[in-house]
Amino acid sequence: MKESKPMLIGSRLRQLREQKHMSQGDIEDRIGLLRCYISRVENGYLVPSLQTLERFAAVLDVPLYQLFYCGEEVPRTPSLTPRKTLEEITAENGAMKGDGQFLVKLRNVLTRLAEPDRDVVLSLAKRLATRCRPPLRLANRRPRGRG
Repeated sequence: MKESKPMLIGSRLRQLREQKHMSQGDIEDRIGLLRCYISRVENGYLVPSLQTLERFAAVLDVPLYQLFYCGEEVPRTPSLTPRKTLEEITAENGAMKGDGQFLVKLRNVLTRLAEPDRDVVLSLAKRLATRCRPPLRLANRRPRGRG
């Protein structure tokens, strides 16, 4: 059985940086991390946060998984429990049929929007979802003037 030695994230970051012909100064200029910090990470004295690793991956133009994986091929994804699609969920739940159809349409529209426009719509939806007021029910209102 082949024994594998543990991979240090710092050495992997250095390897990828050197493959891209970048200096620590280039990284500093692009993502604002100090050279001394980058050096300490690459030499194994510090372990960066996931957010910082995402910044490294972006500046090195590699997917995040490549910071942890040395192989040439994309690693296999483990078998996970299959997830139901939105269509399957709405088909199972007949009581929410109208809402389900609306969500399917909304998803289709959102996938066609540009990223900044999608961010605006999702931000608005989050603000609406956090409101404390119950929704108005216009169908249950009684007409005025009749008694």
